[in-house]
Amino acid sequence: MATVTLHGDPIQTSGTLPKLGTKAPDFKLTVTDLSTQVLSDFEGHKVVLNIFPSIDTGTCAQSVREFNKEASEMENTKVLCISRDLPFAQARFCGAEGLNNVLMLSDYKDGSFGKAYGLDFINGPLEALHSRCVIVLDENGIVTYTEQVPEIVDEPNYKACLYALLNE
Repeated sequence: MATVTLHGDPIQTSGTLPKLGTKAPDFKLTVTDLSTQVLSDFEGHKVVLNIFPSIDTGTCAQSVREFNKEASEMENTKVLCISRDLPFAQARFCGAEGLNNVLMLSDYKDGSFGKAYGLDFINGPLEALHSRCVIVLDENGIVTYTEQVPEIVDEPNYKACLYALLNE
């Protein structure tokens, strides 16, 4: 279990992020067209998992914009933006923002992604949503970088994530 804060108030997660050097847990997430994607669909690509509570908050929206601009321009890299938002809300946001370099994925059906990755909030006002995290995977699905943002309203360390991508 990890502890992060929301405006300084502690909130616990369901576990801890996958360890560096380990194979990332598989997942089954819903795309905005209601199709399903699994981890093996991205085999052979570096992957950035940009995970957040809800696209309808300023910080979460900014992380999607930033990763759309930065990491998606990198060679052989897929950026997956993951939340428990409904796919319709994710599609609406990307359409309104003109974002097409990231893939929005939803864990709304059963929350299994959040449980497998140990990042669900288990108490507090955001209970059952995902904590703000970034996880980088190499072409074989091995975890090469993780960050669980300690204060939910803060943005992730984009530079550290991009550095990890460049130095795999």
